[in-house]
Amino acid sequence: MTRARIVGMGAYAPKRILTNHDLAKMVETSDEWIVQRTGIRERHVADETEATSDLALKAAQQALDRAGVEPEDVDLIVVGTTSGDMAFPTTANLLQQQLGGRNVGSMDVYAACSGSIYSLSVGSQFIQTGKYHTVLCVGAECLSRITDYTDRGTCILLADAAGAAVLRPSAGESGIIDVDLYSEGRYGDLLIQPGGGARHPATHDTVERRLHYVKMKGNEVFKVAVRMFEESARKILARNGFTPGDIDVFVPHQANLRIIEAAVKRLKLPMERVVVNVDRYGNTGAASVYVALEEAATTKRVKPGDLVLLAAFGGGFTWGAALVRW
Repeated sequence: MTRARIVGMGAYAPKRILTNHDLAKMVETSDEWIVQRTGIRERHVADETEATSDLALKAAQQALDRAGVEPEDVDLIVVGTTSGDMAFPTTANLLQQQLGGRNVGSMDVYAACSGSIYSLSVGSQFIQTGKYHTVLCVGAECLSRITDYTDRGTCILLADAAGAAVLRPSAGESGIIDVDLYSEGRYGDLLIQPGGGARHPATHDTVERRLHYVKMKGNEVFKVAVRMFEESARKILARNGFTPGDIDVFVPHQANLRIIEAAVKRLKLPMERVVVNVDRYGNTGAASVYVALEEAATTKRVKPGDLVLLAAFGGGFTWGAALVRW
């Protein structure tokens, strides 16, 4: 099958920056404590006029412009998000309307922070089969909307941003070589937003119990996430005849610097090959891999011919990896 190739990338983060010092005024924490445990120094937070589709639109427009693609050329839109504008219409529907162009298919992929890998997988399949010629994949989050700023275990991590990739068929060896997707529901209670769905619909009680915010068991998440990173990376590399030493650039989900460092240590990769921007963006969920990859591409950190490994994990638990020849 023809490989899907990333022909243009875009990224957007809100202008408002929330520093560790700002958080120290809101909750019992400090810059030193946050940096030591997460590696994060600041994160971007949407203002009251911005929603997830607004961030997605700016990232998508930049990606389309860089790819030399008009909105009417897009055949399908796939958006990974956990914090869409509303339950429905989907964020992808809203993005399609804001972009203009044709009335093409659009869908949200709901895989928490793995939404980048999941959306890339969905989009690339349509290119590989020849069904579509141009697919817009987006990861976008306004996680600040579901962050409890009285809970220092989560509020120091979560942030807002969007990233986008335009996929088209490859004429050569470059492109998405392979994608792996996984899930394990028994870990679901480790990272969860309990309220707002059919199980706990919005009531005075659910609001008072703060069930509409993200809840996380940090130590347990750390252990599972590191293992997921290593296992998915080794599996996709082995199946395609590669070893960790063949990786030129590793772009992991920017959840926490300690998780990234632990996973990289297990893979025996030098940190020079790892893209890290969690210090400036925090955990942007489904946007994080796209945002980090866009930064690596625009700064020439990723070069033509490089073997690039993308990996992410998220609540559910979901996780996955993608192998790309740049």
